[in-house]
Amino acid sequence: MLALAYDAALRREELCSLRTDDLDPAHRTLRIRAETTKTRRERVVPYSAATGVLLSGYLAHRAMISRARGPLFLSESHRNYGRPLTLWTWSKVIRRVALAADLPRFSTHTTRHLCLTDLARMGWELHAIASFAGHRSTESTLTYIHPSGRDLAEKLNRGMRQIHSWRVDMLTRGAHAPEAVAE
Repeated sequence: MLALAYDAALRREELCSLRTDDLDPAHRTLRIRAETTKTRRERVVPYSAATGVLLSGYLAHRAMISRARGPLFLSESHRNYGRPLTLWTWSKVIRRVALAADLPRFSTHTTRHLCLTDLARMGWELHAIASFAGHRSTESTLTYIHPSGRDLAEKLNRGMRQIHSWRVDMLTRGAHAPEAVAE
């Protein structure tokens, strides 16, 4: 679930509402149904080959719990065996994982932030990231993208190379031709 949440930048509600018929393993895509999204906009998103392997293993395991089509993620609790995994259960699982990993601020929404930030680092355009995330506005998307100081420094260095070259050229010409400086 965690890998799928990251790969597809899913909200908790979107992840827990996935159904078996929302999967297209042949194309490694998920259909996020409009009724499960915050913005009520359906979208189709990809997931990685590595997540596909994990998902395939889960589907084989799920078949031992239930062969019925329907909710993708099923509870294995003795109280709710075979019932859909709830939002609250998923939140509790992530909370336990976060505390065990000494990451107290990690939440079900953290994977969404990480994915969208990683897409920005890979050079995706803001509109493409917004579409992938199901946002109506790029302004919403901007709240999810958290570049590091290193990311910003690299971007500044790439952008400033031309300006620095121009300055060096001007200074060099200026040192050899005093009248160029006066102009």
